Amino acid sequence: MRRGDAVEAVHRVHVATTDRVLHGENLVPFLRSAAKPIQAVPLAEAYDDLDDDELAIACASHQAEPAQLAAVRKLLARADARVDDLENGPQEGRPEGKLGHNCSGKHAGMLAACRANGWPFAGYHLPDHPLQRRIAELIGPADTAVDGCGLQTYGLPLTKAAGLLQRTPRRVAAAMRSRPELVGRLDGADVALMLARPGWLAKAGAEGLVCILSPDGVGYAFKVEDGNTRALGAAIGAVLGIGELARTELRNSLDETVGAIEAE
Repeated sequence: MRRGDAVEAVHRVHVATTDRVLHGENLVPFLRSAAKPIQAVPLAEAYDDLDDDELAIACASHQAEPAQLAAVRKLLARADARVDDLENGPQEGRPEGKLGHNCSGKHAGMLAACRANGWPFAGYHLPDHPLQRRIAELIGPADTAVDGCGLQTYGLPLTKAAGLLQRTPRRVAAAMRSRPELVGRLDGADVALMLARPGWLAKAGAEGLVCILSPDGVGYAFKVEDGNTRALGAAIGAVLGIGELARTELRNSLDETVGAIEAE
């Protein structure tokens, strides 16, 4: 990251495909929100009439924008559930209490999956609940810890994380590609990639992780060693040859360009 001509910060990014490490090391990051397309599988298995917005928001790390909150409410209505049934907490700085949490779409989708399968709502976020046992089966062997929204999260070697989106059901992937604006921030690396290159699939997780699937089925995983997500766009652009992402301008409060983030 340069401010003027001076290097002000450096972020090391590790990159892997399913069969080799391209840059850095084969770290074992927690998937965090990058796992959401797999965590949405029980929802997709339970219904054959899901709209794109329902599946996309179930995979989302949303920003509590009106369209995103509307999609969460749509899933809650499908589940015949209330906001109080969501087992995520509120998120500081977000409106609408638990509904405004960036993982509420995932949780609403889980409630809908519980409704369809006759599983109890209470305790659906706990590892021994039938829903979470199904998700753990889908993820496979992994390190485990607790995520920010209360669910179990999974740690995989970067080469394994690179293959994660290869296992995303076609219906889920199609919804994310169709409605990328629901999946996260418009300036987030995953959404920016899907908008710049239709046909690609991407999902970011906390602490600078993003999993990517190319249109021809090649899986990638990028992990910023220090967890700073601002390095992801430039790294993705450089490694995948996507010029629109290869340089991120650094702008001040006057909207002046004062530097840039680029890969070296």
